[in-house]
Amino acid sequence: MSNETSVKIYGINGPVVTVESNDVLKMSEMVYVGNENLIGEVIGIGDDYSIIQVYESTTGIRPGEPVTTTGRSMSLKLGPGIVSNIFDGILRPLLRIKEESGAFIDRGINIDALDHERLFDVTVKVEKGQVLKSGDIFCSCPETPLIEHRCMVPNGIEGEVVEVVPNGQYNVDTEIIKLKTPSGEVVGIPMWQEWPIRIPRPFEKRIPIDTPLITGQRVIDTLFPIAKGGCAAIPGGFGTGKTMTQHQLAKWCDADIIVYVGCGERGNEMTQVLDEFAELIDPKSNEKLTNRTVLIANTSNMPVAAREASIYTGITLGEFYRDMGYHVAIMADSTSRWAEALREISGRLEEMPAEEGYPAYLPSRLAAFYERAGFVHALSGKDGSVSIIGAVSPQGGDFSEPVTQNTQRFTRCFWALDKQLAYARHYPSINWLQSYSEYFTDLAPWFSERVDPKFQPYRTRLMALLQEESRLMEIVKLIGGDFLPDDQKLIIEIARVIRVGFLQQNAFHASDTYVPLEKQFKMMEVIVYLYNAALELVGMSVPMSVILGSGLFESLIKIKYDVPNDQIELIDGYKTQIDEFVDKTKKEYANI
Repeated sequence: MSNETSVKIYGINGPVVTVESNDVLKMSEMVYVGNENLIGEVIGIGDDYSIIQVYESTTGIRPGEPVTTTGRSMSLKLGPGIVSNIFDGILRPLLRIKEESGAFIDRGINIDALDHERLFDVTVKVEKGQVLKSGDIFCSCPETPLIEHRCMVPNGIEGEVVEVVPNGQYNVDTEIIKLKTPSGEVVGIPMWQEWPIRIPRPFEKRIPIDTPLITGQRVIDTLFPIAKGGCAAIPGGFGTGKTMTQHQLAKWCDADIIVYVGCGERGNEMTQVLDEFAELIDPKSNEKLTNRTVLIANTSNMPVAAREASIYTGITLGEFYRDMGYHVAIMADSTSRWAEALREISGRLEEMPAEEGYPAYLPSRLAAFYERAGFVHALSGKDGSVSIIGAVSPQGGDFSEPVTQNTQRFTRCFWALDKQLAYARHYPSINWLQSYSEYFTDLAPWFSERVDPKFQPYRTRLMALLQEESRLMEIVKLIGGDFLPDDQKLIIEIARVIRVGFLQQNAFHASDTYVPLEKQFKMMEVIVYLYNAALELVGMSVPMSVILGSGLFESLIKIKYDVPNDQIELIDGYKTQIDEFVDKTKKEYANI
């Protein structure tokens, strides 16, 4: 807190504190409020009074207490030791806070995000005489068994390397290199840097999105894929499985690093996340999943202003590791509670409310958040991405409310969770008629090249069958299914195979919790194969009762359990069974 000056508190309204205005405060500056040095941020400056939002409880603070300036923006200290850790909404390490203050966070506690005593095995990547610019990687160290931390020259600094330490063990404060800037000043560069949470980190250029984020969830990868560097929304009412869907994505998606932001979540849900993640093994490396995960826990009983900041904390961490060349997936659960925090603070500021009491700048805040996703060529020379998957919790499951509607405007992937599917225990409860993905056109070449050229035609066929089933079920409700012709009865039966055997997925089954793309394609292929074969038999006037009596439909529903992920070739045997049944039936009905 160098160059500190202070002003006096004038008024207090929950997390919003009014102070006497003068020339000292700057917009978005980080300050310490009251005698207990609570962390706050300047959000408004006027002629007479300025406004500060406080990220801790303001209970007990009185007018006249000092507010101390810091001269810097609300920033995060970024460096080795962040991955595998658990933080609150403003990146304070909860495990170290627990050691110091017990189960509850004491007010005014200010523990650094980084462990300044921990030693890292540093490998220096540069030599004396080299000229470095902002973003260049000058050293690396193993942060966890899965993640190599690549230390980058902070933004705004460049120059010639004039001093380098030898490879060895150092803490984050050690100046690994010294640069002589164009002005002649010699600057020491430690392993950490600071970055303001509300400002996107710079990069060289955006890369067109053409690679999917593989999740292992069939309804997502096959029907509604998300790209690396893309954005997806998961809207759904209470109990529809938003959090569990995000848990599955965090466990199984092929991102290098997961940043899970529990924004305003219930404490017991966050406890479940922490307990589950601690036990999970990463299937790609057989190491603990926590070795590539950052958890930000901002529960519903924590101060509302910190909830608003937690989203920006998460995206800043994502951008930091993106710049190292990693693919990062951010799970924001939930953006609705973040919007509620905006609404509460806006109300205390006495701003003019817009629709349903939300501030008029809600759309622009959402847009600014989702725009920070992307696949980029970073200043470090490496390619990396940040993908954002944001849960939305519309009250009563009403998708016409402002947060859902505005989120839909700024995301290209919409996984609408359905209350009826959830109550029927169909998980993931993603409604295939309300959901969509605009990324499939961009990703189609990848699927054709890496999986099979027939991937897109089969997907289109499945979607057409599901939509036709929906239309037919309206007729069935009116007149009953017995009056339908056999070709339409076949559509209803094959759609049941698609719904139950393909779209429904069991997170607790070893072979079904994660399904590789090759198995997803083979399952699609054999479903379409059965439909075409059955349609041929229906054309020969073979009754549907005979076709259903073959047991083939039930066999295909059980493929997800009966065929292990490492024996995908067994699915081809189902085609043989279908051919045998078709040949046998043709012979029986050829003479009729």
